[in-house]
Amino acid sequence: MAEQRLQGKIAIVSGGGSGIGKATAILFARHGAKVAMLDRTPDKAEQTKAEIEQTGGEALVVECDISKTDTVEAGMRKVADTFGRIDIVFANAGINGAMAPIETMEIADWDTTMNINLRGTFATVKYAIPFLKKNGGSIIINSSVNGNRIFSNIGFSAYASTKAAQVTFMKMAALELARYKIRVNAVCPGAIETQIGDNTYPSDDLKEVQIPVEFPEGDQPLRHAPGEPEQVANLVLFLASDEASHVTGTAIYVDGAESLLRG
Repeated sequence: MAEQRLQGKIAIVSGGGSGIGKATAILFARHGAKVAMLDRTPDKAEQTKAEIEQTGGEALVVECDISKTDTVEAGMRKVADTFGRIDIVFANAGINGAMAPIETMEIADWDTTMNINLRGTFATVKYAIPFLKKNGGSIIINSSVNGNRIFSNIGFSAYASTKAAQVTFMKMAALELARYKIRVNAVCPGAIETQIGDNTYPSDDLKEVQIPVEFPEGDQPLRHAPGEPEQVANLVLFLASDEASHVTGTAIYVDGAESLLRG
């Protein structure tokens, strides 16, 4: 059996029902962690749980909408009550949200993206701290190349703003929480084969402000195709493990050099 890098750890993954969250939850379990998924689509998370249990792992699903902070606080408490501790938090849940010109974007659409991506990340970290402080641990935030290296996706002003803010928040948290031996890092994926596009809502007038940009076919230079969720999960696993014991306050790009071409 391969080395289990998270043996005995309790890991939380928000949005574990699909994509990067699902791949990470399964990988965490394969490496010995008991995994709790906070998910607003518990039916999908239950499918991930079933896959984990089929290979001998242990998982818990907690219904949670990270834009509703009371459910986040209750979810953290339930995980701690069930497993006795929390060691790892992957703040993964998020949406692309509205894709529209700044002039015509509805304030409500802006707020929805902010509440899920940024406020939800803040709540996930905030309510995990009391449990992580007991033994130290690792927090990983799922950010993006958008808002950090790529700014050419016209219409994504709300999404990109949340992703840039997540990285800044990560750095602030890393310094503040270092005294408790809590490490905080971010991963910044590029194009990854996930279902996040299902939560993208382009407006009818978006074409009026878009700037034509032509990229080479297969604009991910390393493999000329979008990445796989498992490739991001491998990075998250490293940051969650003791192998990254001196890594904190860092944003790491996992995009096959896409952002260097498109930035």
